Amino acid sequence: QSAHRAGLRSFIRYGWRWSWRVAAFVTVFNVVSTSLSVYRNKTTISNFASAGAFTGALFRMHLGLQGLAGGFVFGTAFGIPAGGLLMIMEKLAGETLQEKRNRERRELYEQKLAEW
Repeated sequence: QSAHRAGLRSFIRYGWRWSWRVAAFVTVFNVVSTSLSVYRNKTTISNFASAGAFTGALFRMHLGLQGLAGGFVFGTAFGIPAGGLLMIMEKLAGETLQEKRNRERRELYEQKLAEW
């Protein structure tokens, strides 16, 4: 029982240390990829690769130029599969987010036109 408690205490202590870092990484990645998708008005793998590269470089910038380059490569390497997985899931759902957004915009426009 004491070993279990010690394990739980260490999980809470180290889990807290890593949780805010992971949350910050995911937040920056999602903000950059969403911003690129909105700005370019399309969702592509390059948006996710760019977001991963930017986020990885940002979080490894304190290690100097080597850390910046390593974070860039690491982020790109993980951004591409993450983006591919999300795009595959969109295709399996039958409607991409862009198609859904355009459809909802069109329906709202038609509704307001009918009200006028």
